[in-house]
Amino acid sequence: MDDFYREYILEHYKYPRNRGTLEHPTISHEETNFLCGDTVRLDILVENEVIQDIRFSGQGCAISMASASMLTEEIKGRSVEEAKAFSKEELLDLIGIPLDKNPMRLKCALLSLKTLKAGLYGVGAMQDEEL
Repeated sequence: MDDFYREYILEHYKYPRNRGTLEHPTISHEETNFLCGDTVRLDILVENEVIQDIRFSGQGCAISMASASMLTEEIKGRSVEEAKAFSKEELLDLIGIPLDKNPMRLKCALLSLKTLKAGLYGVGAMQDEEL
């Protein structure tokens, strides 16, 4: 793994952006990666079909927590439709590390996106293939 991306992930893990909860979110959803126990909860404030604010909480490895931090930065200010269309490839590009050979780490990296989409679509739990 490239040192730049390793440092970028650690930066988001140590100093996460948008970490916390919202007092009155429009949407709140939590997902767990049962393979490793990582958990991500997203609180989303939507006004006029635009994500005005988004916060994450939970616990997990550096990749899952850094991914949640990066995703919330990227999604804040976008329309709900844009957020629904945000792809796993776009998130993996933000993270910047190849995860195709490590399916366990891939699930960690995509946990926040799975949480976002399940919350936005109002479903109990999404399958990874639906991302």
